[in-house]
Amino acid sequence: MDALKYLGGYPAHVLEQVRALVERDRLGTMLEEKYGQRHDVRSNGQLYDYVQALKERHLRRSVPLGKVVYDDRLQVMKHALGTHTAISRVQGSRLKARREIRIASVFRDAPADFLRMIAIHELAHLKEAEHDRAFYQLCTHMDPAYHQLEFDLRLYLTHLDSVRR
Repeated sequence: MDALKYLGGYPAHVLEQVRALVERDRLGTMLEEKYGQRHDVRSNGQLYDYVQALKERHLRRSVPLGKVVYDDRLQVMKHALGTHTAISRVQGSRLKARREIRIASVFRDAPADFLRMIAIHELAHLKEAEHDRAFYQLCTHMDPAYHQLEFDLRLYLTHLDSVRR
């Protein structure tokens, strides 16, 4: 199993730096120094309020959110850190649509910046379905440090894997 499975597509010199940090057992320390602040978003209700506040700040005119929850079934190993779904139901002569965001429960104990990054990622899917240029432009509009946070989140997941072994 590849120890750097979350870092596929990054240049070889970056991967070597990460391998060196893992081998010297410094990756966790480096991340703790950079992202030591934990968040207080523990319950699903708090998570809904947190994501709704981000949505109101950046995507005020997008579709309303019906549900935002931590999901224990999302598997980091299958690269699903969060999901967004649209549920449509016919009620009488109307079509009702609900949007749901589910965030992997690993983020309940993750640094605050990583929870914000995954929330922004899933919110961006309300406007842009695909991971294309427009999607990433929207993510960086909501947080200019989005790409660095995404990379550091991949480092965090690599660290969690190395600790579990």
